[in-house]
Amino acid sequence: MKLRDGVPDPVEYHMDLSVTPAPTVGQKVRLAFSVHDPWKDRLVKNFQIVHEKLFHMFVVSQDLQFFLHDHPVFHPDGDFVYDLAFPKPGMYRVLGDFYPDGATPQLNAKTVIVPGRPPATVSLTRDYSTQDGENMQVELTTDPPEAIAAQKTLMYFRVKPSDGLEKYIGAWAHMLAASDDLIDLIHTHPFIADGGPQIQFTLEFPRARTYRVWVQFQRRGVVNTVHFDVPVKELA
Repeated sequence: MKLRDGVPDPVEYHMDLSVTPAPTVGQKVRLAFSVHDPWKDRLVKNFQIVHEKLFHMFVVSQDLQFFLHDHPVFHPDGDFVYDLAFPKPGMYRVLGDFYPDGATPQLNAKTVIVPGRPPATVSLTRDYSTQDGENMQVELTTDPPEAIAAQKTLMYFRVKPSDGLEKYIGAWAHMLAASDDLIDLIHTHPFIADGGPQIQFTLEFPRARTYRVWVQFQRRGVVNTVHFDVPVKELA
């Protein structure tokens, strides 16, 4: 690994995911994540804490109705472990966000299939309507008004009421953007935020698809999770 002014070059580590027992709808299974280096396939046991956690996990169902952001527990053997009951049949995408010591932050996604009749094909349309969370409302505007693939989109979220807004896991907000075919998964945090009512993200959507964008805010100890659907077009 080369160093540029003390910063390592980006190198992709690989993540293994085991599910035991075989997944069945409604039955708890154990997800075990292990991370290996890209040179000698050595198990990695040392990680940097990012936003108060060693490992961020996201799980999204293929119909985009199930969303989970949580944090598997690190075990001395090197695995990150989490128990989960998948609520319905179909495909799930499981995203791991972690930072091996001496490397760069990593995003790695795996697929889990739960047997049974899969849900109907997703068809998303633009939805920028005001969303109701647990104890706040969230509004979205974007610049440009229509997002363009591979171009910066400024996403302005306005929360109300904003009194009592608190950092959630070390950030004023967390975002996961997922393409409607679940190929693209993006985990990011605000570009501009100061505890006030407006929180800005800057995002480059990689392809012309419709993306479901989940955002999470914390107010008075309560986590609010809402989502918006953002169509992304090709550059004309």
